[in-house]
Amino acid sequence: MEKIHAERIARVRTALESCGLTQMIVCDPKSVWYLTGVAVEPYERLLALYLPAAGEPTLFLNKLFNVPNPPCQTIWHTDTDAPVEQIAAVVDAGKPLGIDKEWPARFLIPLMEAHPAMPVKLASDCVDNCRACKDEAEQELMRTASHINDLVNEEAKHYVKAGMTERQVAEFIDARFRAHGCEGPSFTTIVSFGANAADPHHEPDDTVLKEGDCVLFDMGCVKDRYCSDMTRTWFCGQPTEKQAAVHDLVRRANEAAEALIKPGVKLCDLDAAARDLITEAGYGEYFNHRLGHFIGQTDHEKGDVSSANRTEVRPGMIFSIEPGVYLPGEFGVRVEDLVLVTETGCEVLNHNDKHWDVVGK
Repeated sequence: MEKIHAERIARVRTALESCGLTQMIVCDPKSVWYLTGVAVEPYERLLALYLPAAGEPTLFLNKLFNVPNPPCQTIWHTDTDAPVEQIAAVVDAGKPLGIDKEWPARFLIPLMEAHPAMPVKLASDCVDNCRACKDEAEQELMRTASHINDLVNEEAKHYVKAGMTERQVAEFIDARFRAHGCEGPSFTTIVSFGANAADPHHEPDDTVLKEGDCVLFDMGCVKDRYCSDMTRTWFCGQPTEKQAAVHDLVRRANEAAEALIKPGVKLCDLDAAARDLITEAGYGEYFNHRLGHFIGQTDHEKGDVSSANRTEVRPGMIFSIEPGVYLPGEFGVRVEDLVLVTETGCEVLNHNDKHWDVVGK
């Protein structure tokens, strides 16, 4: 097993021990890859990594999976075998077993029936909390994905013009991601014109851009398994005084939160820094979502930047800072960056200008 995977497994084992566990089943394909380097999309078939607190891990793989050189002990099965019985023969039935939140009931329940006296405990945090703090290799991959996002965001800003549809611009963005060598978008690309931007998760449709509209792009790509995510809001023609003021407010809220980021600060305090500023300006009810979310192999990983999360920021964490103001029937503004927590502060991974501007110039 490669050194990087051994280091990650050691971190998860430490977390298991702190939870009073000596064994765990990991089945989220992204977590299995994170810990072993084995990349498999199992669909309805069983994929599992049995991780004991000591000793060699065991992979349970279907023979249809293309894994020519498994990095650890492997137990194979076919579509006509009973892989849960194989797992039941390996686990220590006399001790609690940690379970991945992604493991389907069709596998978990038969295992519980095979060992009815064996306690099971949800243990995803043991892996998810390790994934939340990116190592140096992951940080570099996230920088690369964010750099591509910056490039395509700027290309789209100059591409979009009055008369185009949201769908047309979203297709342009997705095509440019592929042109830059990405696997594709990390989520459904959001392109919102005018009043559509008041819906934070509007999906592109045939709405046509016209003079006076705001233009919101919320976009991200997947490059070498790791995701990016950013939002910029501009205007088609010169904005009204209200549009410009709201945009300036949201940008300042973004910058106020980012200025506070350093190890030891609570995530809820970052949310408050942005939310208080927007509330004081009279738009608090129109900022209707949390300030941010964690990100890595998926666009939304465990962890968020919200009023309810009192977790302290730690080096290696990567999350979004994305305040917004959404005025139904009028327009919406969101300004979003990804930030990487460093030993002394944070590194903002997106570098495109956040001030309002006019598109199609």
